[in-house]
Amino acid sequence: MTAAFVLQGVSKHYPQFSLSDFSLTLPEGQIMGLVGVNGAGKSTLLRLLTGLAAPSSGDIEVLGHRLPEAQVAAKRKIGFAAEDMRLYRGQTLAWHIELVRRIYPEWDSAYAASLLRRFDLRADQSVGGFSHGQRVKALLLLCLARRPQLLLLDEPTTGLDPVARAEVLESLAEVLRDEHRSVLFSSHNTHDVEQLSDSISFMHQGRLLASADKERFLDEWRRVLCVGDVPDALDAWPELVQRRAAGSQIELKFRRWQDDLPERLAQVGLSVQRIDPMTLEDIFVTTVRAGGRQ
Repeated sequence: MTAAFVLQGVSKHYPQFSLSDFSLTLPEGQIMGLVGVNGAGKSTLLRLLTGLAAPSSGDIEVLGHRLPEAQVAAKRKIGFAAEDMRLYRGQTLAWHIELVRRIYPEWDSAYAASLLRRFDLRADQSVGGFSHGQRVKALLLLCLARRPQLLLLDEPTTGLDPVARAEVLESLAEVLRDEHRSVLFSSHNTHDVEQLSDSISFMHQGRLLASADKERFLDEWRRVLCVGDVPDALDAWPELVQRRAAGSQIELKFRRWQDDLPERLAQVGLSVQRIDPMTLEDIFVTTVRAGGRQ
């Protein structure tokens, strides 16, 4: 398996925050969603992958290049877009396109023209007159038309209204379906990540809590409502991640769901009333509260 990037035991220490013993691999050609609350360390991780920050310890390899030593070669193949990136408000999008085209010899003018139409943008319009959603699409165009092998998106939909966010996500999903590229998409919005990603990684307080194929997350987790007296032995079940009272019922949340669990619950005196799949957001919140217990 060829990897777009590999992090092994990476740590980065700041006075008020640390990314600790972080190991993660993105296979080539996959889209990974990176989910975490604000301050979880998502932007720090992306800065490490772009060479904008050097690790305190550990090893980073991006597109076959070791960072930070070979960051210049890696950056030629990386596209990076973040919500807080700024364009020159007094210049047109065409001016920005020409600027980036002169810097990157891989620039694909025909593809840029196609993205202009797909994103419904006017090249002759000053970016100062763009809406927030249009600015995000313009940033994506400037990244994508370089044909990067690895695309890093840091909270690109933050601050967008629901309509603009849907438009950006739909446009991005269309582009990513057309192009076989590796993507790391960070967000605290699980709905956005779920819409785009092949795999999901959960971060919290500078640690990687869990990482797996998206469908595996959704298939493995269940919310079960039961009635009865909960035996103390239930807390020792490795599949049980959380339990709490829900009115007259007991709510149990399981990871690594097995079809024989309802029968096992009946054997310890619990009557199963309902079994529901869990949303990615519920899985993330439960994982955080459980401290990432696997």
